[in-house]
Amino acid sequence: MLSNSLRRRILSSLAAEYPDATCSLNFQSPLELLIATILSAQCTDERVNQVTKSLFQKYRTAWDYASVPLSELESDIQSTGFYRNKAKSIRACCERLDREFGGKVPPDMDALVELPGVGRKTANVVLGTAFGIPSGIVVDTHVARISRRLGFTDQNDPVKIEQDLMAIIPQSEWIAFSHRVIQHGRRYCKAKKPNCRDCPLADPCPKIGVAEAAEALPSKRTSPTPAVRGKAKTATPGAPLPATGSRGKGKGKG
Repeated sequence: MLSNSLRRRILSSLAAEYPDATCSLNFQSPLELLIATILSAQCTDERVNQVTKSLFQKYRTAWDYASVPLSELESDIQSTGFYRNKAKSIRACCERLDREFGGKVPPDMDALVELPGVGRKTANVVLGTAFGIPSGIVVDTHVARISRRLGFTDQNDPVKIEQDLMAIIPQSEWIAFSHRVIQHGRRYCKAKKPNCRDCPLADPCPKIGVAEAAEALPSKRTSPTPAVRGKAKTATPGAPLPATGSRGKGKGKG
């Protein structure tokens, strides 16, 4: 088990690297965040944001979702994948919201998880991000993977992972922790190719299960050795080759 001092170093490093980390889903109300979170299952946040840009203009209230023909809602969200199940969940969820809560999203865990299509993860997202209530810790694929690599848990089940995290992380940091770890997973600690050499957590992180793979990765911070005047340029072994031609940039997402 990770020592308290090492765990504090990791949490401090995360806070320093991602001081303004927040949810990457676009929303302007708890209802919009709830819908966006349901759509985000098995779908990238970027895709969800593309879909909700027009979706949130068309559907303003819970009743709007509850009263639309199912086929029309399916068409509106089709590009997010699993759209038939998502459409059914959204419409049934909004029917319940309209009937029992006046169309408002209740800021209560027990009430939220009773809504169709809403589990504890979705409820934690809504409560933490829309209401600022630290009801628990959002455990998505990034949080699950990185928590194991950091030695915060050895569990695979999201519920058990959350229980382990809640036991060792101060409640005041529950909301921010998830946002920070998700950003860290997208930027450095990817599932297949973790960039441990450039990672700001490289020193305190125990790299559980990834040490060998991480050591084989080239460092992005390595630069070619400057050429000696009058001689051909040579690159340091393992360093990226200098660009020849047009500039380019890439942005990855884990």
